Amino acid sequence: MSSFDFDTVPQRLGTDSQKWQKYAGRDILPLWVADMDFKSPPAVMAALHARVDAGIFGYARPVKSTVDAIVEAMARRYGWEIDPAWIVWLPGLVVGLNVTAQAFAEPGDEVLTLSPVYPPFMSAPKNSARASVSVPFVLQPGTGRADGTWTIDWEALEKAVTPRTKLFYLCNPHNPLARVWRRDELVRLAAFCERHDLVLCSDEIHCDLILDPALPHLPTAKVAPEIAARTVTLMAPSKTYNVPGLGTSFAIIPDAERRTRFLRATSGIVAEVTSLGFTACEAAYRDGEAWRQGLLAYLRGNRDYLLETIARELPGVHVEAPVEATYLLWLNVAALRWENPIAHLEKHGLGLSDGAAFGAARGTHVRLNFGCPRATLVEAMRRFRAALG
Repeated sequence: MSSFDFDTVPQRLGTDSQKWQKYAGRDILPLWVADMDFKSPPAVMAALHARVDAGIFGYARPVKSTVDAIVEAMARRYGWEIDPAWIVWLPGLVVGLNVTAQAFAEPGDEVLTLSPVYPPFMSAPKNSARASVSVPFVLQPGTGRADGTWTIDWEALEKAVTPRTKLFYLCNPHNPLARVWRRDELVRLAAFCERHDLVLCSDEIHCDLILDPALPHLPTAKVAPEIAARTVTLMAPSKTYNVPGLGTSFAIIPDAERRTRFLRATSGIVAEVTSLGFTACEAAYRDGEAWRQGLLAYLRGNRDYLLETIARELPGVHVEAPVEATYLLWLNVAALRWENPIAHLEKHGLGLSDGAAFGAARGTHVRLNFGCPRATLVEAMRRFRAALG
């Protein structure tokens, strides 16, 4: 039993929360953006209090203990030995996706990814006149509910490569499919990028949120030295420790020449991380492990509650594959034949993310954030039932 409180429903109405401001003045429960309704770890809050008490907030640079906290966490959790010099600090992971496109592709070049996927994977290249090309995942059906497998269409992936393809974006583990990639899949992806001379950008922001203990996270860059040399790994404490508003992320880039190109692309346009961001990051990685384990246990319970409730009480709503990681649930609602699932659910007081934004066919999928107290999910399921009529 966790000694941390994940059951208290926080009051976020009327605050600066984007998640809750979206529906200000309307009785709509927001379970859309990936922002949890839990207080951050006590260790993080204590460190922030101490930093505020110091009273000076000048331009900040990470101190050695902050860098050490990341290096030690990578070694302890994933057996990944990284050099502190590989770390490039960023004010957000989406910034990293945009910088990577500008650093390793020219205007008109193509950035390849797999869909459905976190929307900035598709929008980041376009922001700087690069082209986004996505190859749809294939669902291998299982024998029952929620036991299919999302797989890569390797033949389609090969066909999608052109002489203008320069970069491949991977989400590891995957948002919104909650999929943990296996070693053989990462090895095959590494070989694919080697064969086509592609830089591999691996978004691993959800790597500390593995729900299936039998499926440990494998950093893409750890697969082989040759893939490490062409990989940009993007990470952050934001999703795991619920500190996205503090704007602290980092890239891990082992290859010096690629790191230089990445840094050059940030020059003059990418903001620096703040002193409070560095403080929270260090405390999270150094002192937040007990809280993280408590969070994972709670999220597993939330996932199981949702899977059981949906199977029992929401006919026409289908979870297609196991939820192996993240606190995000990808729901197939195609059988309901709702022209606009998001608008329909909002009429019944529930705010989810539209699957079309992730690259799914319109009207087929929605994404639900279950990083919240159980009582919130119970109410969400009540509203979802009402929406079925």
